[in-house]
Amino acid sequence: MYEQKDTYIVDFSEVEYYAQMHSAIKDGLSFPDYYGNNWDAFWDCLTDMYGESINIEFIGIEKLRTAFGEEAGNDIEILKRILYRFKHNYNDEFSDLIRIKIQDEDSTYYID
Repeated sequence: MYEQKDTYIVDFSEVEYYAQMHSAIKDGLSFPDYYGNNWDAFWDCLTDMYGESINIEFIGIEKLRTAFGEEAGNDIEILKRILYRFKHNYNDEFSDLIRIKIQDEDSTYYID
């Protein structure tokens, strides 16, 4: 179903509109063609990855702020909340297998 990688890289640096953001997520995480390009589908496909060692890096977050303006803050917060929930779901059963890094031009943030 998924192409297992040592590190999945989601690169937002070329994103100019909303659909491109979800395309970057789909491509970076090797989501299947049926990925629905919304946050519910993101959660569903992400949780299908449980059971393997997962390293995910999100880069170019600042591009979302440039492309979407103030509304980008909502999507970035939704992304972070979903990733936190993903890492800590099932009473942290998989948390030791999951490493998530979010990087923009000024800072690096890890989902702990």
